[in-house]
Amino acid sequence: MDKKHQFKSVRSFIGAKNFNESRKFYKELGFSEVVLSENMSLFKIDEKLSFYLQKAYVKDWVDNSMLFLEVGNLEEYLTELKSKKLTEKFSNVRLSEIVINEWGKEFFLHDSSGILWHFGNFKN
Repeated sequence: MDKKHQFKSVRSFIGAKNFNESRKFYKELGFSEVVLSENMSLFKIDEKLSFYLQKAYVKDWVDNSMLFLEVGNLEEYLTELKSKKLTEKFSNVRLSEIVINEWGKEFFLHDSSGILWHFGNFKN
């Protein structure tokens, strides 16, 4: 990799079917929100892990959006998410159990708009 540029982060843009509900969902999930405008917020879990949430909804785009977040202790994180009762608090939210793959483990979370999150960790 080219070290002269000192890349610092990569951020995805995702849409929201109901912008305010999605904002509440991601804050409940543990992200902090930085409001950038009435139509866009930055959600951060730390300085290098963040994404932009837009007040924009295109069904085909949102239905095909996926994000992968690598987690150190997957089992503990799933237990934490279950304790938040996100599937009861937000419409259309779905949370799976852990799936074991040949490359590692993961579980899935659909946000209220349909964005599919993969939470996983890789085999060493």
